[in-house]
Amino acid sequence: MTNKVPITRLNKFFTDSDFDLDITMGTEWLDGDMNFTLVLYRIDRMKTKTDDVYGETLMDGIKFLPPVEFKGYVQIVTPENKLLGNSKLNQVEPGNLKVAVYQRHLDELGIDISYGDYIGYFETESRMRYYTVNNDGRVVSDNKHNYAGTRPFYRSIIASPVVDNEFRGL
Repeated sequence: MTNKVPITRLNKFFTDSDFDLDITMGTEWLDGDMNFTLVLYRIDRMKTKTDDVYGETLMDGIKFLPPVEFKGYVQIVTPENKLLGNSKLNQVEPGNLKVAVYQRHLDELGIDISYGDYIGYFETESRMRYYTVNNDGRVVSDNKHNYAGTRPFYRSIIASPVVDNEFRGL
């Protein structure tokens, strides 16, 4: 049996209505001013075909749920220039995608972002780049994602770019 203990340590200065006001103002800024629209391609884990021995996905076995547009604050990490092994060959990797998204927004849309899902982001008006989620931001107990130590309010999603032949949208 789970007991629910209300957290009242900040109620004098920070009530539920204060929390709601802050989230509403942040959402207005994010949706109205920034207006970053992303497309989430969630993997249908029930219909995806996997290998019986290792549980690996079979060729063309990944099945997706219908894509969903969502709003988030987008940052593209600066690309890295790496040496390949011990050779003198350089390879420039595109930067990772970092998305900050309000948990309330995900709840309103009835979606969740999980490891392995794909996210589409319009780099230009005619080109969408696709990323695969490698950190779904579920840990929200740290001070950064937790409002005054009382309640989590957003998640930080990190996704890596995929090569063109890995995923091209639906």
